[in-house]
Amino acid sequence: MNTPTLETERLILRKFTKQDMDALFLILKDEEVNKFLPWYPVKDMDETEKFYKERYASKYAQPQAYAYAICLKEGNCPVGYIKVDMEDHHDFGYGLRREFWHKGLVTEAGKAVIAQVKKDGLPYITATHDRNNPRSGGVMRNVGMKYQYSYEEQWQPKNIPVTFRMYQLNLDGNESRVYQKYWDNSAVHFIEPNL
Repeated sequence: MNTPTLETERLILRKFTKQDMDALFLILKDEEVNKFLPWYPVKDMDETEKFYKERYASKYAQPQAYAYAICLKEGNCPVGYIKVDMEDHHDFGYGLRREFWHKGLVTEAGKAVIAQVKKDGLPYITATHDRNNPRSGGVMRNVGMKYQYSYEEQWQPKNIPVTFRMYQLNLDGNESRVYQKYWDNSAVHFIEPNL
């Protein structure tokens, strides 16, 4: 059950391993790739290994985990990552090395991960993106997610004000469910028309 390997037309989605540290470093060190993510780019291999232990190894120790390396079939080397958290928000997130952008890889990986979590009984997933990063919203729409609302947050650890757009995909047929916690926790929240 724990993080089953998935295959798509072009990709293998699998666990990160200790042998992937060089590849993970290339993903995590790029300022452009990590600009809209809740951490700073890593500076060296020590920070990369710490990130791996905290965000991957610890998840793989849990009974259910969806934290994947996105690997091209030729080479099976990570060029990005994709995940669905097991906390109540079931946050769907992703990142990809810049030279692999605009090829539909995250959408392809996302559809496979969503099919797996649906099969495993997750009732819904959510995802948020900075309003200044609309391409991320495009990925969310491409995998079938729907915009629900926007909210402001003093974002950590970068400590900057950000307006997030929250998307959701209900997987259990309950189309009226909206995950409210971000709305409830933010003093400034609103629905943007035409999204």
